[in-house]
Amino acid sequence: MEASTYNYKVVRQFAITTIIWGIVGMLVGVYIASQLIWPQLSFNIPWLTYGRLRPLHTNAVIFAFGGSGLFAASYYIVQRTCQVRLYAQKLASFTFWGWQAVIVAAVITLPMGLTTTKEYAELEWPIDILITLVWVAYAIVFFGTIAKRKTKYIYVSNWFFGAYIITIALLHIVNNLEIPVTLFKSYSIYAGVQDAMVQWWYGHNAVGFFLTTAFLGMMYYFIPKQANRPIFSYRLSIVHFWSLNFIYMWAGPHHLQYTVLPDWVQSLGMVFSLMLLAPSWGGMMNGIMTLSGAWDKLRTDPILKFLVTSLAFYGMSTFEGPMMAIKTVNALSHYTEWTIGHVHSGALGWVAMITIGSMYYLIPRLFGREEMYSVKLITTHFWVATLGVVLYIAAMWIAGVTQGLMWRASNPDGTLTYAFAQVLNAMYPFYFIRLIGGLMFFSGMLIMAYNVWKTVSAGKVVEAEIPQAVYA
Repeated sequence: MEASTYNYKVVRQFAITTIIWGIVGMLVGVYIASQLIWPQLSFNIPWLTYGRLRPLHTNAVIFAFGGSGLFAASYYIVQRTCQVRLYAQKLASFTFWGWQAVIVAAVITLPMGLTTTKEYAELEWPIDILITLVWVAYAIVFFGTIAKRKTKYIYVSNWFFGAYIITIALLHIVNNLEIPVTLFKSYSIYAGVQDAMVQWWYGHNAVGFFLTTAFLGMMYYFIPKQANRPIFSYRLSIVHFWSLNFIYMWAGPHHLQYTVLPDWVQSLGMVFSLMLLAPSWGGMMNGIMTLSGAWDKLRTDPILKFLVTSLAFYGMSTFEGPMMAIKTVNALSHYTEWTIGHVHSGALGWVAMITIGSMYYLIPRLFGREEMYSVKLITTHFWVATLGVVLYIAAMWIAGVTQGLMWRASNPDGTLTYAFAQVLNAMYPFYFIRLIGGLMFFSGMLIMAYNVWKTVSAGKVVEAEIPQAVYA
């Protein structure tokens, strides 16, 4: 019986924890955004300070919320498109419990100040080893499932998931090569400019592969399924895949413009960043044009609203990123709130919204329901989240440009026009607007949690049978 059904148990586990960790990660984000307005909210407690909670926020939303969503989606999609049950059931279960152990370890160690100080790679060496073990198990399960597939072709979503699994393994191992000193402290084997270069080769490709390539795997499955339309161009999806994967690997140096990094390396990062515009927009248009002949569904289908709006934000942030990599633009934007706005247009607008839409698609099917408990609540969630993102990123764009212009303003005698405190004071209205936007997005997650709870409590655990015919 088990051999004739899909393994939905691990998918259910990851789908539910996606929502839980989304609430936790975004709550921490709202809290530290509040601290920028009211610094006294740290209550002079070291583990509540901004510097310790900020990496907890980024790790929670990227790896706990986003990562759990990717595990859920990739495990579901690879089974459905390969027409077989997941390979190595016990390893699949290990990936769930191992990944949750990594997240709990991060929740404990980061507020304690136990950190490597590397952005998106702050976790200390024992946790890095556990991540490696989980990731190897993930690769075995995923590629093992593809190897035993009943279908002739490998669906494009699985190409994107496969690329992200392989590349993240490479990035994680190389960037986290370190010398342990104690159980809770290690030092990178790299130093100086080499350390910075390796870190941002990792850092930008974590964005490129964990937060872009992998979620495109979601997009290429859930948009056609929800719209009940074939992909606009399968050929374009393959061109999108190969061009994106080749170009992304070279774009990391744009994080280090105007530093001691060799000038030619900075220029190389800028050029490849500009080249990224073509495959990124090609993929965005492929997803949006999939709705050709089905645009009317956007009026009544809030799940499709989430999925398609996420593509709009993907297009916007992948235009903005290459523009910010241009040296003359970067001279204004670097180290300002504009960068924060850019990150969140991608993180909230693209990653979170495609994940939320995908979970709304998955959860009824995992619990034997035809649809979510309340479609109206999904619509409410969509508008609250969308307006929250717009408020957030618009505030940070304006704040960032203001900040950059004030920093570079000078008097006729060459002295700076504005003191740092004056620039900071100018940021306060925008910090309030950002907080409102963040609170709105967080409120949307609470609405989702209620909707999911009502759906799950009224449903039942199901294990779908694997059909004999070859279709997903």
